[in-house]
Amino acid sequence: MTDRVAIYPGSFDPPTNGHLDIVERSSRLFDRVVVGVGRNLAKKTVFTADERIQLMREACAKYRNVEVKAFDALQVEFARACGANFVVRGIRALSDFEFEFEMANMNRRLDAGIEMVYLMTAPEYLFVSASRVKELAAFGAPIDNLVPPNVAKRLKAQIGKSNLRTGATEADD
Repeated sequence: MTDRVAIYPGSFDPPTNGHLDIVERSSRLFDRVVVGVGRNLAKKTVFTADERIQLMREACAKYRNVEVKAFDALQVEFARACGANFVVRGIRALSDFEFEFEMANMNRRLDAGIEMVYLMTAPEYLFVSASRVKELAAFGAPIDNLVPPNVAKRLKAQIGKSNLRTGATEADD
């Protein structure tokens, strides 16, 4: 029997507890999960790719079957490169479904052998998004219960280095 390998791609700027919920649940469903920290041309990020990779690696360290890699390609190409037959995505709301439905159909067109797997966000994370976390942080609101401790620390430090209020409400999950 071959290993069940999945990728979980995203920009993760920053990684949230909602993202980690999907990682944890995926780690129980698959033999190996590769979290792909990618570049989204439509999004302006607060953290560099290397910083986002490091934040996600620290946050995922407790999962023995999870690894974090950079990717700068189409999801299906990244999946092939990782030997994955599954792409995991989290869905919070109907608007997420509409976007994911379109992406799933395009991915199927590119490679019908890669299955999309959708996990509904846990109820306590339905309202959590990276863009909202950045917005809250920019205005000094508490974020400690929305992101892993390593991310909260780095995001608070980042506030001192730049003005997060510019672009803080862009969609960036």
